[in-house]
Amino acid sequence: MSDSDGKKTLGLRGGPRSGQVKQSFSHGRTKNVVVETKRKRVVVPKPGAGKSGGGAGGASAGDPSKRPAGISDAEMERRLKALQAAKAREAEDAAKRAEDERKREEERQRRREEAEAKEREQREIEEAARRKAAEEEERRRREASAAEKPAASATPEAAKAAPKPAAAPRKPERERERTDDRPSRGKGKGDSRRSGKLTVNQALAGGEGGRQRSLAAMKRKQERMRQKAMGGAENREKVVRDVQVPEQIVVSELANRMAERVADVVKALMQNGMMVTQNQTIDADTAELIVEEFGHRVQRVSDADVEDVIATVYDKPEDMQARPPVITIMGHVDHGKTSLLDAIRNAKVVAGEAGGITQHIGAYQVKTDSGTTLTFLDTPGHAAFTSMRARGAQVTDIVVLVVAADDAVMPQTIEAINHAKAAEVPMIVAINKVDKPAANSDKVRTDLLQHEVIVEKLSGEVQDVEVSAVTGQGLDELLESIALQAELVELTANPNRVAEGAVIEAQLDVGRGPVATVLVQKGTLKRGDIFVVGEQWGKVRALINDKGERVEEAGPSVPVEVLGLNGTPEAGDVLNVVETEAQAREIAEYREQKAKEKRAAAGAATTLEQLMAKAKEDENVQELPILVKADVQGSAEAIVQAMEKIGNEEVRVRVLHAGVGAITETDVGLAEASGAPIMGFNVRANAPARNAANQKGVEIRYYSVIYDLVDDVKAAASGLLSAEIRETYIGYAEIKEVFKVSGVGKVAGCLVTEGIARRSAGVRLLRDDVVIHEGTLKTLKRFKDEVAEVQSGQECGMAFENYEDIRQGDVIEIFERQEVERSLD
Repeated sequence: MSDSDGKKTLGLRGGPRSGQVKQSFSHGRTKNVVVETKRKRVVVPKPGAGKSGGGAGGASAGDPSKRPAGISDAEMERRLKALQAAKAREAEDAAKRAEDERKREEERQRRREEAEAKEREQREIEEAARRKAAEEEERRRREASAAEKPAASATPEAAKAAPKPAAAPRKPERERERTDDRPSRGKGKGDSRRSGKLTVNQALAGGEGGRQRSLAAMKRKQERMRQKAMGGAENREKVVRDVQVPEQIVVSELANRMAERVADVVKALMQNGMMVTQNQTIDADTAELIVEEFGHRVQRVSDADVEDVIATVYDKPEDMQARPPVITIMGHVDHGKTSLLDAIRNAKVVAGEAGGITQHIGAYQVKTDSGTTLTFLDTPGHAAFTSMRARGAQVTDIVVLVVAADDAVMPQTIEAINHAKAAEVPMIVAINKVDKPAANSDKVRTDLLQHEVIVEKLSGEVQDVEVSAVTGQGLDELLESIALQAELVELTANPNRVAEGAVIEAQLDVGRGPVATVLVQKGTLKRGDIFVVGEQWGKVRALINDKGERVEEAGPSVPVEVLGLNGTPEAGDVLNVVETEAQAREIAEYREQKAKEKRAAAGAATTLEQLMAKAKEDENVQELPILVKADVQGSAEAIVQAMEKIGNEEVRVRVLHAGVGAITETDVGLAEASGAPIMGFNVRANAPARNAANQKGVEIRYYSVIYDLVDDVKAAASGLLSAEIRETYIGYAEIKEVFKVSGVGKVAGCLVTEGIARRSAGVRLLRDDVVIHEGTLKTLKRFKDEVAEVQSGQECGMAFENYEDIRQGDVIEIFERQEVERSLD
């Protein structure tokens, strides 16, 4: 800034009344001080001008005549100190920067020296290696020339034509020169590519160490040197591979299967117009095109091919051996199937069954007095176990149909006959309870005729035996009939092959984990075998027979409990032995994925109309959610099937979750979230689950007989049904006259012509036999008194609630509504 004379001024803050102090300089000397305020501009002499120190720095803070006007002593002293501190800090910063620069320069010099020393050392090592190689080459040349010299000196002509020895050493010198020149061809990098591993010093030296050679590059170099030493590189023939191409494959995986570089495969895809990376997926057609372009053979496979590892063994006739027959006991509830089997195997199995009925499939082996081994399957007879009985018929060789002599043919007996016919297996009819006074065996034979079962006593082909599980009558004859039937069927199997069997039952044991009862059908199942069963897989950890003993192997027609599964399989799944755990895991994962897709497809709506119809149906249907936990898989499945049959178009039962094992906190949490009770069948809740259920108010019910569970759920579902409204007509009245009453409105003078008129009942107004109004009565009077009812033949006054369009001659219909509770059939 300049003043009016064109002289340079210096602005200072802190003047009087927030004015501005300007100090004017002329030829290096201070002339005066200009003070500008809001009101006026004052020019005052600058104190201390021309004295030592010059300027503001040499002014005395204590002399008022030598400092600018309006600045106190303290302010002047503070400014001087601030100026001195700023100069000191600037000097310190300059010194610090100089020191840092010196240290960085020393560090760079040290790194350069270390790198140079490392390079010198590496060059000395390589020079020594080259000298050693040259000396070795020279030694081999001398030995070769010494071996050729006797042969050349055999004739005088050859001796004359022999080269002079003095000229021989010149070739190694040229070769040494060529060898010395070879390292300098590395695109300007010199020996940096051969300097060994990267060190910290090289990395910190600004990349002077260079990029190191990979192990693959060193191997390729050694291979080239070896081929050159053997007479030059040979063109290797391309290996053509069989590449398996699934429906979807990742680019990198395709390159690995072809043994080609991923970059080459990506380049080929880009040339075909597909901009993909190595982690993206391509379809089978594109992969096939790429494989053929690289000269390999294509093998198209699908996801289902993972099951091809399950070997399909064709048994030779000479390898087949006789096996015990598998006999399934079938029949109606309480016809004595299990008791009959108890009598055969001298056991008391029925004593441990809840309610005296069999809840599970039992598998036992019995040895007769004649030495014949028989395998029995005892299936439950209740209607809820239809699927379990169906599995029993699928794995059986002979069906023994048990019919009570005092009860005749029942619904589950007919069902068992149908299962046996569907399985195409021979049948033997055991007429049980012949010791009872009401027994009538001929009636049983006659009833069987209605279902196309003709026994031998009625000139048929089906054997029938009268037995008694209590007295033991006819048991030996029954076993002889079974043995005779087994001989006619000629049952054989090959025990010297991989095992194949069927899961009869599965459960989750607390101490042993998932346990499956397997009936071996082919081969021999051994401890340590890796197998896949349904959506589960495992390794046989232990085999336990029907007597509770551990065995090392199980042959055809032998039922055993298998331990070592990773999960609980479904009853009826097929067990197959595979070679490796990877194969078993892959097959199980594939089956699980297919089952999940199948369940999703079954419950999904494919069109908008179906989606809207399903939403409307779900809106009109009330659901009773429940959780089911059972002791074995077969029981859980049977309960779920029974629950699906409960309900109608208004209400249904929805099983949120069905599993095996004890009731856990997870089950309680799911039940609380969905407001569902938990049904435990032959299982109990653990302590944490009980505490959680008490805190959250979740109801847990325990059952040991399936009848009780089905009845309770049916009763609970019936409670969701809306009550049925029934109307009962109790009387009719005819309007004789219409009166207008102040404060009340129109009142009908009526005559009760039929029945009775009640104040609390509903009414309908009929005009020419057409209903024009339905509602309730506002008042019912007999003369001037309000009454509750009026008998037939009497006159009364009626007024309708919120309706006054009544006329003479109209008929009033009086009725009562009654709610009737409904129940599911």
